[in-house]
Amino acid sequence: MSAEPSRPTPSTAPRFGVWLIGARGSVATTAIAGCAAVAGGLHPPTGMITETSDFASCGLPPLSSLVFGGHDTVDCPLPKRAEHLAAGGVLPHGLPSAVHAELVAADREIRPGGPLPGDTDGGPGRTDDAWIDAFAADIRDFVRRQDLAGAVVVNVASTEPAPADGSLPPSSLYAAAALRAGCAYVNFTPSTGLHHPALTALAASAGVPYAGRDGKTGQTLLRSVLGPMFAQRALAVRAWSGTNLLGGGDGAALADPAAAAAKNAGKERVLADTLGAAPEGEVHIDDVPALGDWKTAWDHIAFDGFLGARMVLQTTWQGCDSALAAPLVLDLARLAARAQQRGLTGPLAELGFYFKDPVGDGPASLGEQYAELKRFAGRLRDGSGDPGDTGVRADGGTGGGAAGSEAYGTAPGDRAAEDRGPGDGAAGDRAADGPRHGAGDSGGRR
Repeated sequence: MSAEPSRPTPSTAPRFGVWLIGARGSVATTAIAGCAAVAGGLHPPTGMITETSDFASCGLPPLSSLVFGGHDTVDCPLPKRAEHLAAGGVLPHGLPSAVHAELVAADREIRPGGPLPGDTDGGPGRTDDAWIDAFAADIRDFVRRQDLAGAVVVNVASTEPAPADGSLPPSSLYAAAALRAGCAYVNFTPSTGLHHPALTALAASAGVPYAGRDGKTGQTLLRSVLGPMFAQRALAVRAWSGTNLLGGGDGAALADPAAAAAKNAGKERVLADTLGAAPEGEVHIDDVPALGDWKTAWDHIAFDGFLGARMVLQTTWQGCDSALAAPLVLDLARLAARAQQRGLTGPLAELGFYFKDPVGDGPASLGEQYAELKRFAGRLRDGSGDPGDTGVRADGGTGGGAAGSEAYGTAPGDRAAEDRGPGDGAAGDRAADGPRHGAGDSGGRR
């Protein structure tokens, strides 16, 4: 008799796509393998907030209904990537074999990304708009072939430097493609994504929900708890300094000072928002390749007590970045898919619980953010504020949210109506002018 848990009967619920940017990186691989493991009853959903009782009966897509694909510039197949992660202790021993079929199926749906670092004018012979068209066509084709009710695009690629010349970086090309394809969008990275002036009009008019940016998984998660504690106890924080030691693709990417600056901006915002002003101190990020996917974050907090008594709090966080991030990626994909199904559009400020630098207006402390998230769950559950009842968009506009004629807007015929997924529209053929390849998206992790 086999001791292996029996897998549940496949769900008959509508299927939703999760299109991952950086689809062969550590976070993406862990999310795909983890989704299969939890859906198959092989492991409990530890770390998944959407699997707790507060989110029951919200109408979220079951894990078994999620179908994965994505873009990446590396070509290591997902099964091989999963084996590497298991060897490094990120995935449980034997899990890559147990979910091999699911990894192979997802790997078949990964398309080449780009442009390559250093390319100008969007790459040889290709403009930014051509890249966006090609990426959007890949996503529409995925939705059509898989007969999906909709799709969410989630950026989990390695951190890129902020653009210095006003050009659209790769993360912004992917973000524009997501909206052009009529898909909800989540930026789990500090990269620019939709936070680019050239995409403001598109984000406002695309008629889809979006969330981000920069997933809050470790050091900043702790800061968002400790910051309000000092403020609420009227303790004066004089300085807050930190160090991150990490390896893998994220460590390599953040060895670039410009990429590290983009990463640290979100960490600093949390302290400024919770304390009222940014204290002295910096976060230093050191690439230690031997650590692989494991990270150590250390904080040194100098503060004053009653009568000027000088005190110090030090914290050490040691964790596996991908194991911390993957369940949040699955949460966000399910929440964004349900939000779009409900007809919600524009920034999902209620998802600020998950991010260092969230879109929209909302509280900064973790406790208040979680209360907002639970209220959002109730909104998804009972339909309060559901624009489907009034014909009014959740962002205050009316109609289906055609993107208009901006340079990076939705092309004619690609309108994202409130109550239909992108799979109901024309899939389109892939607008590519030759194979795209390189090594800029993943670098191993986001």
